This record gives sequence, C-alpha cells and structure tokens, in this order.
Amino acid sequence: MDYKKIKFVPNSKGDFISVLRKRVKANFQEENKSIYGNIGMVVKTIFMLSLYLVPYFLMIFGVITNPYLIIGMWLLMGLGMSGIGLAIMHDANHGAYSKNKKVNKYLGYVMNLIGASAFNWKVQHNVLHHSFTNIEGVDEDIDPGILMRLSPHAKYYKMHKYQHIYGWFLYSIMTFLWLTSKDFRQLKRYKRLDLIKGQKRTYRSVLIETIFSKIGYYAYALVIPLIFISAPWWIIVLGFISMHLITGLAIGLIFQPAHVMPTTDFPLPDDIGSMENNWAIHQLYTTTNFSPKSKIFSWYVGGLNYQVEHHLFPNICHVHYKRLSKIVKETAQEFNLPYHSQPTFLKAIIEHGKMLKELGKAS
Repeated sequence: MDYKKIKFVPNSKGDFISVLRKRVKANFQEENKSIYGNIGMVVKTIFMLSLYLVPYFLMIFGVITNPYLIIGMWLLMGLGMSGIGLAIMHDANHGAYSKNKKVNKYLGYVMNLIGASAFNWKVQHNVLHHSFTNIEGVDEDIDPGILMRLSPHAKYYKMHKYQHIYGWFLYSIMTFLWLTSKDFRQLKRYKRLDLIKGQKRTYRSVLIETIFSKIGYYAYALVIPLIFISAPWWIIVLGFISMHLITGLAIGLIFQPAHVMPTTDFPLPDDIGSMENNWAIHQLYTTTNFSPKSKIFSWYVGGLNYQVEHHLFPNICHVHYKRLSKIVKETAQEFNLPYHSQPTFLKAIIEHGKMLKELGKAS
C-alpha cells in the first residue's frame, strides 16, 4: 500500500483534537511547565546509562570476576539497555526530551550505542507507525514478517495457529535482527519509498553511518569483553545473548500490547485512500493504555504505558503523560470516543496473548 495515497478526513467529531489541544496547552500554562523533560528526566537518563555502563566497566576492569556475577552484570545491562531505549532514546528521537535540538539529536543516537539505527527508528516509528497506526501494509510495527500475524488483514499461514505460544520468543530476539540484517533491509526499502530524502539525508550517508555504528557496537560490546573479561568465552557470549533477550522481550511487551489488542481497530483506507476518521480519532481507536496507577513501572518504561497520550502528543515528554491522561480521557468521553485502557500490565499481556491467538485463526 502506498503511504502517500492515504488521507485522514474530517468527520463529525473533528473538533475533538482542537478542543483537546487547547485544554492541554492551558494546563501547561496554568502549571507553568515546559512540554519538555525536567530534572527528573536528567536523573533518569543518568540512572539508565549507569545501569548499562557501570556493570560493563566493572567486568572490563576486572572488578567482577566470578562467572555467576558476570552473568548477573549482563542481566543488569539488559535492564539498562531496555531503559535507555524506552525512557531516553524514545523521547529524544521524538524531539520531546529537550527544546534544544542538538540534545535530542545526540541522545537519540544512544539507539546506535545499543546496536540499532536511530535513523531507521525515526522513519519506522515516528513517520510510519505514528502516522499510520495499525494500517496493514504501512505500519511496520504490525508487520514482523510471515512468522507472526499481527493484523486481521495480514496473510494467514498455518503456523500462526501457535503464535500465541512462540510469539514471546520472537519478541525476545527482536534486537538480534537489528544487530544483523533488519537495519540494512529497512534502509533499502526506505530508499525505494523515497523516505530518506524526507529526513534530509542521503542513502549513502545513512548506510555508511549504519555500517560504522555496527562495527563500533560489536567492537565494544562483544570483542573487548572477550579480550578483557577473565571468564570463559562462552560465559561472555551467554551474557551478551541474555542481555539482548531481556531488551527484545521488554520492547516487544511494551509496544505490541499498546496496539495489538481485542479492543483496538485495524482500519483500512477506501479505494481512493481515504480513512474513516481524522488522524487524532484514528489514534484513539487503535491505541491502548495499561497499568496507569503504577508509578514505578511507568517511570521505568518511559511513560509508554500511556500510549494514547503519547500518540496524540508525541512532541511532549513522557514525564507529563500521567497528568495529561485525565484531560485526554475526559475529552474523549465528552465526544463519545473510545479511551482504551487496561488496569495492569499483566492484564494487558493476557489480552495481547488472546489477540495473538485470535489472529492465529484462519477466519
């Protein structure tokens, strides 16, 4: 499907987003707050980077030598890597971390620090996913390839009958695809779709950047540990794999239950490319919140349990989402629009599993 032909059209509830934006703007003015990050965001950034880097250096400099503790350090790095992606990189690449564009740019590049491509993330996530949420053939977040079926409009294969069982493992190996082939395949596709020029980059410059960032990542994350950590090589490789399994599973369990749920829609454009709703209302029908009362969970996952607020206001830092959620929910109810939310993270996972099983049926 050609994303350029898709158009979101006004409807009878088109005033929803204009009313909501006025209320959100008024709230920031009343509270005298910036839409960007605060000192808490800086503290979180230091914490997440430390959770990733401190265990690394403790192993490299020989402070930690016990094989069991070394595995433990890699597991901590996995939690740190997940936190970096969810709570730092995500806001930075949306331009929501700081009003300083250079701060956003360089903090966005921590995506490269953990082995992936910040450029590809921006195109896949910011451009395609946020613009065309849950639209089959355009939103790459619901297009993991033939191994899983995350949309009722995707082609069915017999193996999908068991995806509610094996899908969790595929989520966990997600970052290994970033480390190897996915970034290069995406880059070729984005060149063909003319998406690279829209980001004011050239295919050659992004390709060179991607190649060198991969080399740099493997050098510091695997080669240097194999040389300097005083443990059997298989312990180090096992630790490296465990770190990525944690990160992949965390990312999969945060992003997929936000959209692939029994309550969310998977709308398609009509023959001329027009969608039934405008963009903002489309986000309400295709997005789900979860665990809104858990402060610690929300802190760690970068406010991404408030996916509705994030999709409606991706340029606002996640530290404000909880406060805004009351405004968004009340406004949606006034316009008789859905506001999907699951009470806990566990409930969201269970419902996502049910949806995987439902999508695994031939019908």
